[in-house]
Amino acid sequence: MNELAITVIGPDRTGIVADVTGALAGAGANLSDSTMTRLGGHFTMTLICTGAAAEDVGKALEPLSGVITTVRAVEPSGSGDQGEPYLVSVHGADRLGIVAAVTRVVAAAGGNITDLTTRLTGPLYVLVAEVDLPPGASDDLSVRLEHAAQELGVEVTLRRAESDVL
Repeated sequence: MNELAITVIGPDRTGIVADVTGALAGAGANLSDSTMTRLGGHFTMTLICTGAAAEDVGKALEPLSGVITTVRAVEPSGSGDQGEPYLVSVHGADRLGIVAAVTRVVAAAGGNITDLTTRLTGPLYVLVAEVDLPPGASDDLSVRLEHAAQELGVEVTLRRAESDVL
C-alpha cells in the first residue's frame, strides 16, 4: 500500500481543514497520522496518508488556493522501540538557543523527541516536548537539564508522561 507524507502551509482561514481533508478523501487518501496547528497566523498541516498515489494526491490538492503543498512517497515505518514517555517543560525569558540547547541535552541522553511545541507570549518563552527515554535515563537527564537551565536562565521540569486515554 502507498504511504505518503504530505505538508500543507498557507494563510489560516475558516474551512481550510475541511478543504484539505476533503481533497485528500476525494483522491482516496486515508489519513493515518496528522498534526495541524497555527504558527504565527499561518495554517500548517503534516500528514501521513495511505491508499492513493502521490501524483493523484498532488493533483487533488492543486485547486486549493493560497497554500503550498508537498506530497512524497515514504516507506512505512514500524513503531520501533518507544522507550519510556516523559515530558520536558521549559519556561523563561526568550533568548537565542533555548531549543537547540535543550534538545541537544535530550539527544545526548539517548532521548527521542516525538513532539515539540514552543510559544512566545510577550517576554515569556515556553517549550513543551514529549520525549521517549531509554530505561533508567531520566535521573541523569534531569541533572543535565538542570545544568542547561541554569546556563540559559530558564526553568525546566522533566516528568513521566501519563498514558493517553482514548
